[in-house]
Amino acid sequence: MTIFTDLTATAVARPATPSINGIELAAADEVLHADTLRQRACSELLRQAAIAAGLLSRDDPAPEAGALSEAASDAIERLLDTELSLPEPSEEACRRHHAAHAGHYAVGERVHARHVLFAVTPGLDVNALRQRAEACLVDLRGRHGAEAGEADRFPGVAAQTSNCPSAADGGDLGWLNRDDCAPEFARELFGQREVGVLPRLVHSRFGLHVVEVLAREPGRVPAFEAVASAVAQRLRQQSFTTALRQYLQLLAGAASVVGVDLDAATTPLVQ
Repeated sequence: MTIFTDLTATAVARPATPSINGIELAAADEVLHADTLRQRACSELLRQAAIAAGLLSRDDPAPEAGALSEAASDAIERLLDTELSLPEPSEEACRRHHAAHAGHYAVGERVHARHVLFAVTPGLDVNALRQRAEACLVDLRGRHGAEAGEADRFPGVAAQTSNCPSAADGGDLGWLNRDDCAPEFARELFGQREVGVLPRLVHSRFGLHVVEVLAREPGRVPAFEAVASAVAQRLRQQSFTTALRQYLQLLAGAASVVGVDLDAATTPLVQ
């Protein structure tokens, strides 16, 4: 079960072995990116909370390479069912959300895009990779809107730099539907109006992307009644994410956390 994600990966410098209440999160020879380390820390906070709540045996083995036991995963599910307050979204709230984010529910929306992928792989210096990606973004953004007649440099940069097979086509991904993309990538492309090189790096499970939107076909926005269940599910997920973040902050505030950068709070009034 994935309980915590943060798509902004950074390299981790560890003066001490990261641990939660004395339980080490990584082997001595492991080098982890910050997002992986935070995920392990959050898993361990929840595992220990499940033990304290009597939902999991104290003999449950500490995770190896971040892998929880089946019993721990089940216990964490039950713990969250008990500890997280998740109000059911009202129809009024759903209608407001739909009105404000109608583009997210468009049917048939398509985006023609190309990208330069800077892939994140184990052991890679992610800070250096980010610097390269940001320099590429600045360069290609600087060329955006350049004088008429100047050669399009994006295909050449993609061909030389991108870690995606699309590099052979100058980074061209063709026309994409929302379902063609990883969810975190789709969130940055669809339901928007931007055309041209996006002013930010796009983070995905594959790495960092410099993305140019070449054209958009907006598709059709269904009436609220046609997507009411999807709207309600999105609001439930948002509520779960907020409640989980707050609960993890409370757990971190009461724990001995070493070598991990986690927000901590000592009261339940976490914003």
